[in-house]
Amino acid sequence: MNWQPLILSFEVATAATALAAIVGVALAAVLSRARFAGSDLLDALVTAPMVLPPTVLGYYLLGVLGRSSAIGRAYESLTGSPLVFTKTAAVLAAFIAALPFVVKTARAAMEDVDPRLTAAAATLGASPSRVFFTVILPLSRNGLIAGITVGFARALGDFGVTLMVAGNIPGLTRTGSLAIYDAVQANRDAEAQGMVAVLAAIAIAALYLGTKLAKRKPHAW
Repeated sequence: MNWQPLILSFEVATAATALAAIVGVALAAVLSRARFAGSDLLDALVTAPMVLPPTVLGYYLLGVLGRSSAIGRAYESLTGSPLVFTKTAAVLAAFIAALPFVVKTARAAMEDVDPRLTAAAATLGASPSRVFFTVILPLSRNGLIAGITVGFARALGDFGVTLMVAGNIPGLTRTGSLAIYDAVQANRDAEAQGMVAVLAAIAIAALYLGTKLAKRKPHAW
């Protein structure tokens, strides 16, 4: 079995999940604690990757990252190469796939924090940022970790969006999911079965961990 696509999948999913954790927790904090014009639209945009067909999502992302877009031109001027059909594009595709799961789970965990605790901290003179980092984040940490692990599982198995914006380039953007598709098309069943087993085991382990963490309640203080 060729381990290179599986290793690439792990690298891409890890980078995408780290990015989704940073952006997702920030978005969850905004959506859970602030009410502003456009908050429902922002929530819908964040959720959209969960329901849009991968080809539709990939088409939009290709338009945003392509050589004719502002982002694509800026990236090419800095690096000398296009953004699409690169490992970076694969990371961004997996990031888009993982982000809704991180945001949804993190938001639910933050909204579950007892508002009396945040009010008490504010009464004692804590600033909003200090309340967030010393009260909300610690008390919602299990939900945050659960969302991140589920996001990792989703990023690990992305296929359609990755194919659209990163292609299927051996050694560069051919992740495990794409390699499985190629192996099935070429009737290399043993190779496909091996990669399926590895990816499924990692994804199930991440989902199991996420479920266990989501059920745990942090100790209040």
